[in-house]
Amino acid sequence: MDTGLHPRPHRPDATPHQPATLTRWQHAAQRARSAQQLGQWRMAMAYQHQALALSLQLLERTPPAGHEDDCIAAAVVSHLNVAELQAEAGALADAARVLCRAHALLLSLMADARHGAALQQAAWRHSRETHAALLRHVQAHGAQPLITQTLTSAHVVHAAGGAGHH
Repeated sequence: MDTGLHPRPHRPDATPHQPATLTRWQHAAQRARSAQQLGQWRMAMAYQHQALALSLQLLERTPPAGHEDDCIAAAVVSHLNVAELQAEAGALADAARVLCRAHALLLSLMADARHGAALQQAAWRHSRETHAALLRHVQAHGAQPLITQTLTSAHVVHAAGGAGHH
């Protein structure tokens, strides 16, 4: 059975005429939830990928002042939702890759001062969610080398830079 849940590169699909916004992200995420509730897995995954692409676009640009946390939250939620759908479809390695990508994204934002303190602090706060998601995945599906590597890298980053973010 083809579930349509094959991994896809996360390419932003917004055009110059339709830039990524939190509102567009919310609409895509809501469509995905609706499709999932109706059992339309392909459509749910397509909308989750759209929401993920929009959230990544929001972070590629400098998020509007005061909306850094919202933009980070959108990226985290989108990654977790895509990973959840992949895990439900039995694509555990793909789900693990998405979770690792989410955590690595936050670690890179935390480590790069060019992003500004508000974005770095939001990434720090939300990294707890992605860390917990990685641990839940291991607990539910067993250890995977990529997750182990990601958690080890995260421990080094947290130990090196974590004191200033509390």
